[in-house]
Amino acid sequence: MARPNDFCGRTRREFLWQSGCGFAGTALAGMLGDDFFASQTVAADGRTPFQNPLAPKEPHHEPDATACIFLFMYGGPSHIDTFDYKPDMIGRDNQTVKVRTFGRGGHKNEGRIVEPRWKFQQYGESGKWVSELFPNVAKNVDDIAFLHSLTADSPIHGSALLMMNSGRILSGSPCLGSWLNYGLGSVNENLPGFVVMLDPRGGPISGPKNWSSGFMPATYQATVMRSKGEPILDLKPPADLSQSAQRELLNSLRDYNEEHLAQRADNSNLAARIASYELAFKMQQHAPEAVDLAQETQATQKMYGLDNPTTETFGRQCLMARRLVERGVRFVQIYSGGNHNDANWDAHGDLEYNHNLHAAETDRPIHALLTDLKQRGLLGKTIVVWGGEFGRQPTAEYAKGTGRDHNSYGFTMWMSGGGIKGGTSYGQTDELGAAAVENELHVKHLHATILQQMGLDPNRLTYFFSGLDQKLVGVEGAQPIWDIIQSA
Repeated sequence: MARPNDFCGRTRREFLWQSGCGFAGTALAGMLGDDFFASQTVAADGRTPFQNPLAPKEPHHEPDATACIFLFMYGGPSHIDTFDYKPDMIGRDNQTVKVRTFGRGGHKNEGRIVEPRWKFQQYGESGKWVSELFPNVAKNVDDIAFLHSLTADSPIHGSALLMMNSGRILSGSPCLGSWLNYGLGSVNENLPGFVVMLDPRGGPISGPKNWSSGFMPATYQATVMRSKGEPILDLKPPADLSQSAQRELLNSLRDYNEEHLAQRADNSNLAARIASYELAFKMQQHAPEAVDLAQETQATQKMYGLDNPTTETFGRQCLMARRLVERGVRFVQIYSGGNHNDANWDAHGDLEYNHNLHAAETDRPIHALLTDLKQRGLLGKTIVVWGGEFGRQPTAEYAKGTGRDHNSYGFTMWMSGGGIKGGTSYGQTDELGAAAVENELHVKHLHATILQQMGLDPNRLTYFFSGLDQKLVGVEGAQPIWDIIQSA
């Protein structure tokens, strides 16, 4: 048994350096309590009060939404096989047509049509056409706005993922969740404001860059939660570290912070680090409860598909997302699809196998999420976004087979809740779904709409870096998609 001042066989300074500066050790700084932070966390002048970088901030205008859940179909789902009905393609399988495409296989001017492999039918009062891949989501169409004319700047996964998450094809910029954390702060001091859940099969290309805070302080980056086992790794303190030793450790940390602060005029990084220690400690107590699905009724668990091995993983993540936004988490992003090839929606080979697999995993949980949010009165304040980094081409990638290459010229995403007009379709691609031809949208218009609905003017939300007032929507700015906003 460790003695009070025995730091697992190391001196106090050694233990602080080796583990105390890590997430698990310093997470316990919350034991010092509010009195410590009130008295110690001041600017270099010794008088200015510490400002928590994640403290709630006033929005630019009254928000329609207070949270956003982004369902990211990594790999690029085929819009023409899911929600963008193209009857003109029926009966034209294997016909060679003139069509401009650009994907992994490069630029092409003609291709062999791959007729949609699933039948479509109309649903809801809006009469929206949806393929048989999503029979459950189809029941929610009157709460969904479908955006059929999205475009992006890259047909390559790595850069397209960065664009969908950060608005730029190059790494180093804050992602959407970071901008929301920066602009609005967090209303829950016990949980992170930005959470990412990955597919157990692996993470996406570009990895953590997709949930990075970029040139902003690390305070605004995401916390990655797992759907199985411990939700957050390294959150628990070492089992052999006694409470009295923890207190001694934190006293030492306080002393070192004072030394550091006395020598520096700018304490913004230190303030961010102290805030992260406080949050981490509180998460030790509250994060397990927030993701404890055993608290949900059996009926709710079954609705999300937790009783079926096919839907269990994504269903758990959707149910966790609902519990998190209930508790004040601003932004939750869930990835469907991981690793490479058919482990995600990247259907270069067998389109039917690929999309049957991933649609079966996600259709029931997504329907449950939308239905559950609506039943609880949360959908009106929660934006749900569905889509991937791009769509897929109407023509085959290879001489044989049904595989489709990437398509960034025109693809479909959808939004629901948070003041978005349900039962609407906006924009249009050509008769083959190869490119946007009506009300063309860019990824930045999607971002602008999310910011607008959460109370932030996308053209006023700035962060000064590299000599410019940087924006999520680009220095040149962008307008929200006003036609799908209820209050517009």
